[in-house]
Amino acid sequence: MAGTAVPDGPRGDDDRGGLRAALSGLTTRGRSFLAAGVAAAVCAYVLGQADLLRVGLLLAVLPLICVLVLHRTRYRVATSRLLTPQRVETGTEARVRLRMENVSKLPTGLLMLQDHVPYMLGSRPRFVLDRVEAGGRREVSYRVRSDLRGRFPLGPLQLRLSDPFGMCELTRSFSAYDTLTVVPRTEALPPVELFGEAAGYGEGRQRTLALAGDDDVIPRAYRHGDDLRRVHWRSTARYGELMVRREEQPQRARCTVLLDTRGVAYRGAGPDSAFEWAVSGAASALVHMLEHGYTVRLLTDTGSAFPGEGAEGFGGAVQDPADSAGLMMDALAVVDHSEGAGLSRASDVLRAGGDELLVAFLGDLDEEQASFVARARGRSGAAVAFVLDSGAWLNGRPAPGAAGDRVRQLREAGWTAIAVPPGARLADLWQQAAGVRAEAAADTPYGGWA
Repeated sequence: MAGTAVPDGPRGDDDRGGLRAALSGLTTRGRSFLAAGVAAAVCAYVLGQADLLRVGLLLAVLPLICVLVLHRTRYRVATSRLLTPQRVETGTEARVRLRMENVSKLPTGLLMLQDHVPYMLGSRPRFVLDRVEAGGRREVSYRVRSDLRGRFPLGPLQLRLSDPFGMCELTRSFSAYDTLTVVPRTEALPPVELFGEAAGYGEGRQRTLALAGDDDVIPRAYRHGDDLRRVHWRSTARYGELMVRREEQPQRARCTVLLDTRGVAYRGAGPDSAFEWAVSGAASALVHMLEHGYTVRLLTDTGSAFPGEGAEGFGGAVQDPADSAGLMMDALAVVDHSEGAGLSRASDVLRAGGDELLVAFLGDLDEEQASFVARARGRSGAAVAFVLDSGAWLNGRPAPGAAGDRVRQLREAGWTAIAVPPGARLADLWQQAAGVRAEAAADTPYGGWA
């Protein structure tokens, strides 16, 4: 962010209003001097003491002179803010660097910088700069950290101007601000296999062949890194730009990560709640699958799919996997409980597709919602569900109940369902799911998931 250069005092038609604002900027010291001066002048008049009158006038005039000088000062300053990085995980620090430049021909007096920071990121940072010469620069930095997900504005930056005697302070604000995105913490997951490579992973990746022959070739624009031996000269001459043959096009396996966000499915709040574990788990799963060559989409119980690029909301095929991950992580940074009470919308979306892998993070399920989830498996090659009992998470200890019944119901429908105890690590459950899936799929021809 770069702030535009602003004057420290108003000009033109705003001069009178600016002078009133400067008078209102008198500090406690300035008001005390003014009050003492007025009192001394009154006492001098009553007692007939000329010397006391001169002292009173001096005390009263000094803060007024400071106000006038500060109001009439015409130096200008410019600021910029650099946020590194702009997207961080919960519990991770980001660094903010502020640069101030005096673009006027006069040196500044005492300057105080204050950046507006939401209370979730810590206290407001304040810096004092003694004097900045004409054309000079100063840099300061501070760090921010949040244990909560979200998008947090940083700024606007406030600049406080003060006279050398500390009689008056004026505050000027810049309009620009930056946004820090705090995404869920991700966990590294172990690469596991379920009886062979999944379609779209490793050597098992499917390929779609284009029509053969020079007359039937489907050309596309040249991209950096393409083999020059694939240049199609006839199309290049026709379109006026370098074109390459598209003899074969990888068809990457698809994975859907389903996140249950229903407000009725979770109890408790805070960084250690069941809902936050589910959000963090969904983030870990989608990042892991993108790293292993899948095209991934994030689906919520409302039927909304992210990142929304490509067919049916999948990302990673038509854009860089890092961009897809960033878009989905941004969505998870602000995801909140939905008002819906059912999973029917998500079930309809899933049954219409044919994903090689479906990974679901589910809250409390009643029998009806468990039936929707069971049918949502549809034509998916493998379906893995992590079922949370928010009541057990709220009490901090596992408790037998409906969660176990729902896990058995999902397993009977072909899901690899895992109950999530309070405080469990997703990496351990991921490995456990691989073992359960391996046992259940011993006699089936389905492949695996990475």
